[in-house]
Amino acid sequence: QRPAPRSAAAAAAYGAPATTELRCRCLQPVRGLHPKNIQSVAVTAPGPHCHQTEVVATLKDGREACLDPEAPMVQRVLQRML
Repeated sequence: QRPAPRSAAAAAAYGAPATTELRCRCLQPVRGLHPKNIQSVAVTAPGPHCHQTEVVATLKDGREACLDPEAPMVQRVLQRML
């Protein structure tokens, strides 16, 4: 298991949300994550804070990961969970 990232840049490298400020949280979303590791999913629509749809998954171990909303696996997860 990897240690938790210590900075926003390191967090982005792992697909984790970068911040809660008024800007995009998901800088480098991941395309795949095993669905059985996902506890819940939150979708943020585009708005003044960010031009893209953001999908943030809360994992069963408590970490958060940004998912690519265009990835087929992510679309299947969204259909099941929402």
